[in-house]
Amino acid sequence: MILTALWVAPLAGAMLVAAVPAGRQLVAKYTALGVSAGVLVIVGVLVAGFDPADPQYQFVESHSWIRSFGAGYTVGIDGVAMVLILLTTVLMPLLLLAGWNDAGRPGVYLALMLAVESMMLVALVTLDVLLFFVFFEAMLIPMYFLIGRYGGAGAPRVALKFLLYNLSGGLLMLVALIGLNLVCGTFDSRAIVAGMSSGDIVANPDLMHLLFLGFLLAFAVKAPLWPLHTWLPGVAAEATPATAVLMMAVVDKIGTFGMLRYCLRLFPDSAVLFRPFVIALAVIGIIYGALVAIGQSDIMRVIAYTSISHFGFIVLGVFAMTSQGQSGATLYMVNHGLATAALFLIAGFLVSRKGTRLIADYGGVQQVAPVLAGTFLVAGMASLALPGLAPFVSELLVLIGTFARYPVFAVLAVTGLVLSAIYILWLYQRIMTGPRRESMADLVPRELTVVVPLLALLIVLGVYPKPALDVIDPAIGQTVAGR
Repeated sequence: MILTALWVAPLAGAMLVAAVPAGRQLVAKYTALGVSAGVLVIVGVLVAGFDPADPQYQFVESHSWIRSFGAGYTVGIDGVAMVLILLTTVLMPLLLLAGWNDAGRPGVYLALMLAVESMMLVALVTLDVLLFFVFFEAMLIPMYFLIGRYGGAGAPRVALKFLLYNLSGGLLMLVALIGLNLVCGTFDSRAIVAGMSSGDIVANPDLMHLLFLGFLLAFAVKAPLWPLHTWLPGVAAEATPATAVLMMAVVDKIGTFGMLRYCLRLFPDSAVLFRPFVIALAVIGIIYGALVAIGQSDIMRVIAYTSISHFGFIVLGVFAMTSQGQSGATLYMVNHGLATAALFLIAGFLVSRKGTRLIADYGGVQQVAPVLAGTFLVAGMASLALPGLAPFVSELLVLIGTFARYPVFAVLAVTGLVLSAIYILWLYQRIMTGPRRESMADLVPRELTVVVPLLALLIVLGVYPKPALDVIDPAIGQTVAGR
C-alpha cells in the first residue's frame, strides 16, 4: 500500500491546502510545505526497502479496475521510476519555498502544485498503460492554471498553447492506446511485454508501427523534442519561476520516461525501425536549442532553449539502445532536473529584484550580489556539463553509448557541448560582470535554503554518481535485454 500512500498523500494535501481560508496565508504555506516533507518521508521508506540489484518491479500492488477492458490499478517501481520519484519529491518542497511569495492568495496555487506532484507520481508508479494515460493527461489541467493564472501578462496565451499542443499529442496516444488494447486484450504493460516476447501476442507489424508513432508523438510533445518544442519557451518566459521549473525539471520528464518504458518495451521492433529518424531529430534539437539560446535577449528564454538542447541528449541516449546510452539518459533526467532548477530559480530571484527579464538591463551584478552571482555561475557550469558536476557524467555516458552505434551522430552531438559553453559564459558575462549598474540585494536565507541543496546535489552526483547508477543499471538491463 506504500505506493498508493505515495500519491494519495500529496493529493489529500492539495485538498487540505485549498480548503484553508483566504485570510490564513501562512497556514496554507506551511501546510503545503509540511505535506511535501511528509511525502519525502514516505519516499525514504521506499528507498530503505528498495533492492537496487533487483531488476524486477518492486512494491507491486494490483487490483481490478475495469475488468471488461483488461484495465487494473497496478503499480510498482523499478530503478528508473525510483530515481525520478526521488527527483520529484526532493524538488517539490524547494519549489514551494521558491514560490513562497508568487501568489497573493497562495492556497489554490500551492494546492495545484501538490496536485501536479500527485499526478506525476501516479504516472511514474503505474504499470497499467490506461491508468498512465489518464494521469499523463490529467496533470495538464493544474499545469494550465498554474501557468495561465499566476504568470505574466502573456501567460493566458502561452498556457492555452501549452494545453492545445499536449492535448493533441494525448489524442494520438489515446487512439494508439485503443488499438493496443484491441491487439493485446489488456492494458497491463507487463503482460503485453511478456506476451510479445513469448509469441502469445501476435500483431501486424505495420499496425504496431502506427501505434508506436501515436505513443512517440505524445511523448515527443511532452518532452519536448524538436520540432514539437515551440510551446516551451513561452511557458518558461511567462510562468512563475517555480511553475516553469515544475514543468521543465519534473513534468516534462514523463515524456522521456514514457519513451523508455513504453515506446521501447511495448514496441521493440518499431523502435528499432524508427531509431535513426528519432536520433536525427534529437541531434537537431541539441544543436538547434543551443544555437537559438545564444541569440536570445530574454534570460528565461535562454534557459528554456538550453533545456530543449538537453532533452535532445536524453532522447539520443534513450534511442541509442545501448546500456550506457540509456543509463546516461536516465541519469540525465535527474541531473537536468537539478541543474535546470538551480539555474532557473536563481535567474528568477534575479529577475524579481529588478523586474525585467532582458539581459541588456543587467550588468555588474557580481559587485553588489556576489553570492547570487557565484551560485548562478556554479549552476551555469553544471548546465554546460563541466567535469565534476553531475550533468557531465550523464552526457558522457550518452555520447559513449551513441558512439558505439552511431558515431557520426555522436560527433555531431558533441557540438552541443561547445555551443553550451558559449551561451552560458556569454550570459554570465553580460549579466554579472562589467560596471556596476545599481544596488541589488543578495540572496536571502529562504533563497539560499532553496539553492544550496540543489548545488550540493549537483556536486555530489558529479563526483560520485555510483549510488544513482547502481539503482538505474539493473532496470536498464531489463530494457536492453528485452529487445
